[in-house]
Amino acid sequence: MATGFGSSSYYDRRYRQSPALIRARRPYLFKNAVVGSAVAAFAIGVYAYTISVIGQDEFEDVKVPSAPTQIEKK
Repeated sequence: MATGFGSSSYYDRRYRQSPALIRARRPYLFKNAVVGSAVAAFAIGVYAYTISVIGQDEFEDVKVPSAPTQIEKK
């Protein structure tokens, strides 16, 4: 029976990746890095655009209520 995570033979006794797992993941490493970078760039772009659009708002259409009146206590 293999040791590691359950019956997986991709990890050794010290929970390190085996050479077989590293070889199996190698073809996907570059593609995953590209897709991850694209998703991160999109998220940062949406955040930056949102902040820039909100920063231009003057809030002139928002009605500000008058200050509340103080009630005198006796």
